[in-house]
Amino acid sequence: MRRFFSICLVATVVLGSCVMLTGCVVVPPRDGYHARVWVPGYWDEPHVWVRGHWRER
Repeated sequence: MRRFFSICLVATVVLGSCVMLTGCVVVPPRDGYHARVWVPGYWDEPHVWVRGHWRER
């Protein structure tokens, strides 16, 4: 009986993990709105940190 409960627990954790890792829904912008994309910060040459910003798409 203990083994059955542990198998059920593992199955529940695996199923819950799969549900949490599902992708997001992408919806196109409404008319009149511009699509914007968040660009995270990154290192550029020569060793300059470019901070994150919104970019028009």
